[in-house]
Amino acid sequence: MTENHRPSPSEIRAYRAENPKLRERDIAAQLGISEAALVAAEVGITAVRIDGSANRLLERAETLGEVMVLTRNESAVHEKIGIYEKVTTGKHASIVLGEQIDLRIFPGAWAHGFAVTKKGERDEVRRSLQFFDAAGNAVQKVHLRPASNLEAYEAIVADFRLEDQSQEFVAAAGVVDAEETGPVDVPVLRENWSQMTDTHQFFGMLKKLKIGRQDAVRSVGEDFAWQVDRTSTEIMMRAAAEKDTDIMCFAGNHGAIQIHTGPVKNIQAMGPWINVMDPTFHLHLRQDHITECWVVRKPTKDGHVTSLEAYDAKGEMIIQFFGKRKEGMVELAEWRDILDILPRNARVAA
Repeated sequence: MTENHRPSPSEIRAYRAENPKLRERDIAAQLGISEAALVAAEVGITAVRIDGSANRLLERAETLGEVMVLTRNESAVHEKIGIYEKVTTGKHASIVLGEQIDLRIFPGAWAHGFAVTKKGERDEVRRSLQFFDAAGNAVQKVHLRPASNLEAYEAIVADFRLEDQSQEFVAAAGVVDAEETGPVDVPVLRENWSQMTDTHQFFGMLKKLKIGRQDAVRSVGEDFAWQVDRTSTEIMMRAAAEKDTDIMCFAGNHGAIQIHTGPVKNIQAMGPWINVMDPTFHLHLRQDHITECWVVRKPTKDGHVTSLEAYDAKGEMIIQFFGKRKEGMVELAEWRDILDILPRNARVAA
């Protein structure tokens, strides 16, 4: 497609038919359209437009039974199999605290929804609910599994179906407002950092001081954050598998953060990807997108809590890891031992 030509729905479908082995995200990128536009081109064929409200979905999601939930960004795909349980909805943030499905949802970012029905490589029927922001970027997808409640899915599609069943999708521009940031006052940052009593205070501190996350970890000093080699995510995961250390893995986007808590076992490298292929948890991480890795230590009332954070070339955090821990518990010594073996880098200039 030419740079200034926006393909029509029929052109999108034709290109897709000509490239059946390409992933949807790659097709959208090659056509210069959003992923939502790719799905919208199939409305009336394999897709139905539905209400994109996050909280409306969360109020009904448990009825689906076992599903696979996929949350991703440009560099990490996080997949969990389980049931939506212990759901609490809110205007600005909603929470799912199930045994397997653990989510932090930001409803303001959700704008468009589709129910998609397709045939797989073996002619099996694949059904999913797919949600996108106003720009057409995927925020979350819910895929049915053999044990899912098909009647509940069909009821949701019927109840959420919109009058507008257009195949056209025009992405809104400037959906995500960047946080205003300024220069780092290191003494002030260190004072505020040292006074934290809970890891959840970290975001509020950054907002109050108008500091970007990467700028903060680069500037705070090696007693609180130190840079490690960009291969450290794979080193850490292989060490956690070998030592049977339970971890927490956070990945997502501005509309949803998805969390795995537990072991990682089956770790496979494939090209630039490092993959976890466990029974209820799959992770696909583009290691070549990682430009910096940091070990970050935050004080809490229960002692320091330490994370491993990977950043991309834009300074966005791709993925974050902790040792398994509940509120009121001291951090796992085994987790700290793993972080201690990660190869340190010389400090970068803030």
